[in-house]
Amino acid sequence: MFNFLKGVVGGSGGGQKDLPYNIGDPYPSAWSSWSHFRGTSKDDGSPVSIFSLSGSNPQDGRLAAGRNGVKRLRTVRHPNILSFLYSTEVETVDGSGTKVTIYIVTEPAMPLSEKIKELSLEGTQRDEYYAWGLHQIAKAVSFLNNDCKLVHGNVCLESVVVTQTLDWKLHAFDVLSEYDGTSGTATGPMLPYEWLVGSQYKSVELAKSDWVAIRKSPPWAIDSWGLGCLIYEIFSGMKLGKTEELRNTASIPKSLLPDYQRLLSSTPSRRLNASKLIENSEYFQNKLVDTIHFMEILSLKDSVEKDTFFRKLPNLTEQLPRQIVLKKIGSWLSAEEYTLKVLPTIIKLFASNDRAIRVALLQHIDQYGESLSARVVDEQVYPHVATGFVDTSSILRELTLKSMLIMAPKLSQRNLSGSLLKYLSKLQVDEEPAIRTNTTILLGNIASFLNDGTRKRVLINAFTVRALRDTFSPARGAGVMALCATSSYYDTTEIATRILPNIVVLTIDPDSDVRSKVFQAVDQFMQILKQSNEKSNAGDTAHAGSLGLASMPGNAGLLEWAMSSLTLKGKPSDQAPIAASNSVRPVTTTTAASSGLIETPSMAPVRVSSSSDFADAPAPPSPTSTDGWGEIENGIHEEQYSDKDGWDDIEPLEEPKPSSVLANIQAAQKRPVSQPKPQATSLRSKSTVKAVATKDEDDDLWGSIAVPTPKIASKSLKVKTSGAVEDDDPWAAIAAPPPTTKVKPLSAGRGRGTKAAAPKLGAQRINRTSSSGMQ
Repeated sequence: MFNFLKGVVGGSGGGQKDLPYNIGDPYPSAWSSWSHFRGTSKDDGSPVSIFSLSGSNPQDGRLAAGRNGVKRLRTVRHPNILSFLYSTEVETVDGSGTKVTIYIVTEPAMPLSEKIKELSLEGTQRDEYYAWGLHQIAKAVSFLNNDCKLVHGNVCLESVVVTQTLDWKLHAFDVLSEYDGTSGTATGPMLPYEWLVGSQYKSVELAKSDWVAIRKSPPWAIDSWGLGCLIYEIFSGMKLGKTEELRNTASIPKSLLPDYQRLLSSTPSRRLNASKLIENSEYFQNKLVDTIHFMEILSLKDSVEKDTFFRKLPNLTEQLPRQIVLKKIGSWLSAEEYTLKVLPTIIKLFASNDRAIRVALLQHIDQYGESLSARVVDEQVYPHVATGFVDTSSILRELTLKSMLIMAPKLSQRNLSGSLLKYLSKLQVDEEPAIRTNTTILLGNIASFLNDGTRKRVLINAFTVRALRDTFSPARGAGVMALCATSSYYDTTEIATRILPNIVVLTIDPDSDVRSKVFQAVDQFMQILKQSNEKSNAGDTAHAGSLGLASMPGNAGLLEWAMSSLTLKGKPSDQAPIAASNSVRPVTTTTAASSGLIETPSMAPVRVSSSSDFADAPAPPSPTSTDGWGEIENGIHEEQYSDKDGWDDIEPLEEPKPSSVLANIQAAQKRPVSQPKPQATSLRSKSTVKAVATKDEDDDLWGSIAVPTPKIASKSLKVKTSGAVEDDDPWAAIAAPPPTTKVKPLSAGRGRGTKAAAPKLGAQRINRTSSSGMQ
């Protein structure tokens, strides 16, 4: 760097080799005497554009104008003006004398004429892109003329370049100067370097060097004429040769023609201001201009406008020029470009506390989720998303649940078994019926990612004890389907003693759809048992106890069914009623067999604007969560996981009283099924039963939600009558004892005995410890 500065100051140096940038291939064209090169930074290899202007005489007027351009470009900043990065002036000495070179380094860009050839747009797409580019240049010219009171002096095709995002930007500031028309004492040329402007681009007054008329004209007069020249060149596809060619309007769009003629008015004061061109021209009102303009001011829009825009965007992008969409939206980027340019921003957005952003991310996770690496999901995305499981908004809870279809395969076993299952255990008793149903469906889909031990502890309990006893019929249907979809994970003993007894009772379910699923499930599991029996008879006992029907029709249907519903566009309502099985009111919830993830009925359009929209009631404070996304409740903390997996610490859901039919079904489901024993055992004492029960609970980490062990009352061991229930009767717990009568003693009164009590219908409890009455 010292040698470079020495060369700049002392007049000697190595020239290009001392630049902190590498100079690449030149472009075919550039403004005036400048040369335009591709370039890269020597530090990080990032692309740049390098402009150079050389002269053999240090007092050359072109060099003086170039120095003016460097100064102006460095100090004037605007989104539609080429961004300045670096400049220097180098003197090199060779055999023929001293050579002075000015270098300007800017953001990467290429000449507009070259980009137009490269894009090769036609028809409507060409007109829309030209409209967007002219809109940008008009804003830059308006900024210079109206806000800065500057005159560019040579707006034309060569003074416009195009960036990598296909934005048009104005540069070539060598002629640029202050407008001094308001000064009554100003004399001489207002534009000292106007001689650099080609005669074909000069307005009538500038061609005559009539500075008096120029100073009496508005600040935009000269540059409005230049805008007219630019419009002619881009639509005709030719560089302007002489001023008279501007009269040929055959190539100018009809919607732009009136404004084009006003820009080229022979009277300077009547020329159209660039700001008015943007506001009034019908030509700039098209889909591409409106879409990109909305995206540029997205931060100023409210949530309703954002939501409406993003809902229309997928269909809108199909109608826009593909090259523009690639640079502005990223829909068709290659996998490498998408990972490099889009995913880093998405990952950062997951850490935002704005609920509207989180909802938008989860609604469209199917479009980018597969591109996220497993490590990024597990370490950076999931910890933020998991807060949505306990959010006060049912919409966010449901979207979080659905997103796990894509995230779960990328989670580590620590997050999968230690964190996700705990949240799912809470959601399976959620107040929203659709969320409970979707939780069962999700669990069936991610079963393949769980380890064997977790599957043994979780699946049957979750699907039978929870799902099959839900008062919401689609939830019961989802439980049946989940059992079928995961049938390959159960051995014959589990099927015979834990699954079939729980689903058989649902053959009389009040809901016909549930009954239909149950009959299919019974057939499927019976087929498994039959295959096991056949193998046992054939002598193949190695696989007889662990048969699955992975190839049976419908066994893999749950995954496809749940995945397809993830792309549904409807939004769930904030609240969905918990439907009792005996309710006559129709439930507008999709059944489990047809659409997988249940969509709650959309009662009204959903508005998501900010974190306050979902927080009508304040969430309970938590010392470990201050991100505004709902608190981790019920002891769910990653740092304090127990050995159990979440289905053992949940209080039962308070549900509406079921119908008599459903109540009988639930009572039968709660009755344990005795497994076959090789020898008959005698009755054990109460203490022995309790000891065995305690041991079983210790062995089963999911004991609190497993089928309860029958407790035999000690009183039943004292008396055994002919009408007593046999101990080996599996239905003794729900069977009614024989009816009995009881004689009441005479009551003390007026010497009159009481009337005999009217006999009561139904079974009565026998008081075996009473000293009176029949024994």
